[in-house]
Amino acid sequence: MDNQNTKIVIIPGLGGSGENHWQSFWLKQFDNTIAVVQDDWNAPNLEDWLDKLNKQLQNLDVPTILVAHSLAVSLVLHWATKNTNPYIKGALLVAPADVDSPSHTPESVRDFSVMPTSKLPFTSIVVASENDNYVSLERAKYFADCWGSQFINIGSKGHINSDSNLKHWKEGQLILETLITTVI
Repeated sequence: MDNQNTKIVIIPGLGGSGENHWQSFWLKQFDNTIAVVQDDWNAPNLEDWLDKLNKQLQNLDVPTILVAHSLAVSLVLHWATKNTNPYIKGALLVAPADVDSPSHTPESVRDFSVMPTSKLPFTSIVVASENDNYVSLERAKYFADCWGSQFINIGSKGHINSDSNLKHWKEGQLILETLITTVI
C-alpha cells in the first residue's frame, strides 16, 4: 500500500476496531489512511452513522478506497444507495454482518436492516470466512453477487476481527493492494 496518492478510509463496525483489530494496525502502519469515527460504537443508529460517513466521504478529492468491516459493510451499502462521490474507486468489504438475520446479529443492529442488494457503483471485493458467526458463507457470497463484488473465501478466520488475531493481516493487505492496482 505504498500508493500515497490513494486515500484509504477505514470504516469500523459495531464496537469500533479495538487496538488489536487489523483495521487499527493499518491505521498506524499507513500514512494514507483515515478512519470514520462514530459518536457511539455500541448503540449504532443508521441515520447518525450515515451522517458521519457522508460528511467524511463528501470531503474527499483524491482517489479513495473504502475498507469496511462487519456492520460497516451495511453502512457502506446504505450510503451508496443515497450518495455518490466520483473519487471513491473501490471498496474492500470484510466480513459483512447479516443485519437481516436475528440468528446471526444482535438486535442492536436491526436499524441497518434491510441489507441493500443493489449493485455498487464502484469496484468491490467481499472477503468472508467459513466460520463467521455473524454471516454464513453462502449469505456473504449472495451479497457479493448482488453487489457485483469479487468474492474471496479466506478459510476459517472467524469474524476476521480482533479475536481472529490477524494483527497487520498481510493477506488482507495483498487483497487491498490488488484492488488498488485494479482501480487506480
